[in-house]
Amino acid sequence: MTQNHLIIFVKNPVAGQVKTRIARTVGDETAVAVYQELLRHTQAITQPLPDRRIVYYGDFINSDDGWNGYEKQRQCSPADLGERMLDAFRREFAAEADHVVIIGSDCLALTTEHIRMAFDALAQADIVIGPATDGGYYLLGMTQLHSFLFENMPWSQPELFQLTELAILQNGLTVEILETLTDIDEWADYQQATQQ
Repeated sequence: MTQNHLIIFVKNPVAGQVKTRIARTVGDETAVAVYQELLRHTQAITQPLPDRRIVYYGDFINSDDGWNGYEKQRQCSPADLGERMLDAFRREFAAEADHVVIIGSDCLALTTEHIRMAFDALAQADIVIGPATDGGYYLLGMTQLHSFLFENMPWSQPELFQLTELAILQNGLTVEILETLTDIDEWADYQQATQQ
């Protein structure tokens, strides 16, 4: 039986610490409300999955929140997103996972089916990636740890997906690309997502 582990990166919904780009447009209170909606959405789409689900908190572990029933861990301390993701993947492979997929909590377009498709893709491909419209990605999965995916990458920059895909191909690995979705980073992203 294949061991699928789903890593979910989250922050606690604290004013001034989440959705800061949205806060610049509509204020901290609305930014927190948007993030709470994103967390509820992420919980709703991951609850039906049979996979092992581990929530990795960016700051402190909240023992009484909507993630009850999930395993809970803290992201390692380095500020660099790549180092924190690498550490989480390393921990899950050390826990005997066959396939590990990571998602954030920023995408209202992400569905349960996207995550199922990602795990299915890993039956054929070394790596699966879900590109985001801003040039980053909303999902990354692999069948074994590939540290190069997290080293010297332009986090939060528009060329992240492109350079990640290039690195995968240069290392002779196979990759499956999911459909492109939009992360909610700006107020306009949220407005667009909720008007559809």
